[in-house]
Amino acid sequence: MDLSLAGLWAAMGNFAKGIVIDMALMSIYSLTIMVSKWWNLRSAQAETRKFAPEFSQFLEEDNLTEAIKLAESYKKSHVALVLGGALGEVKPLIQDGSVTVSDINSAERAVERNMLLEITQLKRGLAVLATVGATAPFVGLLGTTVGIINSFTAMAASGGGGLASIGGGISEALATTAFGLLVAIPAVWAYNYFQTKIDNLTAEMTYVSKEMIDYLIKGVSGEFGRSRFTREFNASSGGNSPIST
Repeated sequence: MDLSLAGLWAAMGNFAKGIVIDMALMSIYSLTIMVSKWWNLRSAQAETRKFAPEFSQFLEEDNLTEAIKLAESYKKSHVALVLGGALGEVKPLIQDGSVTVSDINSAERAVERNMLLEITQLKRGLAVLATVGATAPFVGLLGTTVGIINSFTAMAASGGGGLASIGGGISEALATTAFGLLVAIPAVWAYNYFQTKIDNLTAEMTYVSKEMIDYLIKGVSGEFGRSRFTREFNASSGGNSPIST
């Protein structure tokens, strides 16, 4: 029996071929998500590295209008999306010098809303990777089980015996399990990698948003702690960040 991929495909029954086609589609779909997710996270981090120093400079100058415009121009930066929305809500109050505790609470709620939307966006597609990683081995095992049943059924019908008479059928059946594992392993690795990456980005958004709230709290007492905010914002988004991204 030809044990090459072409030979195995030619020897497979219709059910086994259907299993392999299903797993091929699952593999293509998961690979598409992996590439897209990797590119999106890479773009978000690259934009954040550019956004952080410019945003901090505008805050040093109390130029909230330009800070908000800058945040709106960075469509992929997770930090820009969170901070820009929150500052947009409290900008009129800050410019009037009338920031109150209630206004800061509003800013915190705005940050939480924006973070929730951004985290949801970052996690889009992870469910597919988790599903593929969890189910692909079982789909392959289904093909293996049916293939072995067919092999023993054929042996019983022919009256033959021994491994020689069923070896080809078992090889065909086990091939579907191998395909299932080949599809599942990369999906599980990618899911764990992206989940850790998103957790780190979430921690970064939380850290930086808390520093922005501290900046606004300073405004309640009439002194915007610009240098402190700038220093800690740069620390959280730049090369010396205490949070690994």
